[in-house]
Amino acid sequence: TTRDWQDADARHFLPPFTDFRRLARKGARVITRADGIPLWDSDGHRILDAMRGLWCVNVGYGQRALADAATRQLSELPFYNAFFQTATPPAIELAELLAEVTPPQFEHVFFTGSGSEGNDTVVRMVRRYWDLLGEPGRDVIISRRNAYHGSTMAGASLGGMSGMHAQGGLPIPGIVHIEQPYWWAHGRPHGWSRDEFGLVAARWLEQEILRLGPEKVAAFIGEPVQGAGGVIVPPATYWPEVQRICDRYGVLLVSDEVICGFGRTGRWFGCETMGTRPDLMTFAKGVTSGYVPLGGVMVGERVARVLIERGGEFAHGYTYSGHPVACAVGLANVRLIRDLRLVEHVAGDVGPYLAQAYADLAGHPLVGEAETCGLMGALLLVRDKATGAAFDPAWEAGMVCRGHCFREGLIMRAVGDRMIIAPPLVITRTQIDEMVALIRRCLDLTLADARAAGQLG
Repeated sequence: TTRDWQDADARHFLPPFTDFRRLARKGARVITRADGIPLWDSDGHRILDAMRGLWCVNVGYGQRALADAATRQLSELPFYNAFFQTATPPAIELAELLAEVTPPQFEHVFFTGSGSEGNDTVVRMVRRYWDLLGEPGRDVIISRRNAYHGSTMAGASLGGMSGMHAQGGLPIPGIVHIEQPYWWAHGRPHGWSRDEFGLVAARWLEQEILRLGPEKVAAFIGEPVQGAGGVIVPPATYWPEVQRICDRYGVLLVSDEVICGFGRTGRWFGCETMGTRPDLMTFAKGVTSGYVPLGGVMVGERVARVLIERGGEFAHGYTYSGHPVACAVGLANVRLIRDLRLVEHVAGDVGPYLAQAYADLAGHPLVGEAETCGLMGALLLVRDKATGAAFDPAWEAGMVCRGHCFREGLIMRAVGDRMIIAPPLVITRTQIDEMVALIRRCLDLTLADARAAGQLG
């Protein structure tokens, strides 16, 4: 029964990013099956998953081709490592396929088990690159506040989440942060247009490079669209100016595509949508649609040539780098995305359809800002629509709304007072209509709660 599972969960399972004592009192939600986009919990409730698991189930649940690929590989070769000058066919073939679907500067892949491990690899690889070029002092990596790059020591340090940095002595040395390109919080109060603010925000990077000294700056890392930070879509002027600045000072550009990759933004990768040419590109999640763990780093030729030709051992790697079962599933998944033309589906059909639906939701009394990028969307809840005044943080408007979402059969994430979605790429217009109707219903319920609590301006 649900209660049996909840009791066992409270006794033995420590889940991520959780207040363990609070969850034990409440009881976990137990998910038992899924099909396409909906999930079902242990009590039989149907839930529309508008977050594709944890940003990862791009092709939806229940794709037979992925299960079959895993079964075949488990029967043939369930595991062998990539250490000791060894490789397996699935790892080789997936590396080749990834070189085909990624931007042309990428011909090499370093596999990991997750995006967090991928960003740890970026730190090691970037510093190794500059060391081989005879500039070992060029070791500082610049990131952004409110960015998310994983929860390992290096990944969490690269990220700009203050709550994570408050635990465990983070960030590690050699990582610094600039402000995020969030127009609502940092551009709108100054009266800047989005395009004006995009240039201002990008030049914060240049100011930091000059403050540190260009000879000390190794790389800049950023998500094309900040995911866990609240689906922060930067102004169109931001990324091209970042590219110009990195080129001017010779700084490596790293695009964290763990959330934006494999079709999410309407192109295969978010850097293509934003108009950048990164030197390194982290991926995970969507590479297998979350069916099995896999991550990695696409290594651009600027970096790869130095690592290969100036050589020596790169003393870094993981037991599961290039895991044959994970790579077999990745092969099946990327081929499925291509065969179903899901990237084109997002760019030409459901992405624009979602954008229009969100433009309509922008008229709701609680919504201060509504924005999308491909199949990612965010709604900012505000106390006063006319002024954009925020809710009292103690009331936790986002969590109130999220609670209504769960009760109404919708998984929608709250990041502060930003309500965010990232549905599977296989979603249809009819399913978007169902999702948006549920969102509107939950906004109405939250509005009623806000009135009852005296929270409205």
